[in-house]
Amino acid sequence: MINIRRETVADYPAIAQINTLAFGQDSEAKFIEQIRNSERYIPELSLVAEIERMVVGHILFSYIDLVNEETLKVLGLAPLAVHPQFQRQGIGSALIKAGLEIAEANKEAVVIVLGHPEFYTRFGFQTSVIYGIESPFPVPEEFFMVKPLQNYRERYKGKVIYPPAFNEV
Repeated sequence: MINIRRETVADYPAIAQINTLAFGQDSEAKFIEQIRNSERYIPELSLVAEIERMVVGHILFSYIDLVNEETLKVLGLAPLAVHPQFQRQGIGSALIKAGLEIAEANKEAVVIVLGHPEFYTRFGFQTSVIYGIESPFPVPEEFFMVKPLQNYRERYKGKVIYPPAFNEV
């Protein structure tokens, strides 16, 4: 049974360990810390997954900028990590679904992710170019994806600008 809830300060060490194990390095753990200490942090969108009261997964949505004639705040999904012993059991999917529900409830407009298309398209993410949203990185376009939410409008176009914390990852 997976329990999804907001992270607490007591979860920080487990979250750092899960990200370090899942990514094989500590840059994501440091990145999470930087986001937490910035104005881009959204406490209700930093979620953990627990199994029998043990934290086994984490997802973070934070604000990034979408720049065109105006600068709009949109959600960036990064990182998503599940402890290696608990991967491929639906935990990452449960975290994404819970985060998207909260994002909808918060009346956010769009979520942007750089990730594997075969995974994220299952949740309604599509190539960002369809929406006129440009990646700041030179990556194959199928890896830079967007999930429009109910508050999405045509004006959500332009180039994504990540806050400085993203430069560390």
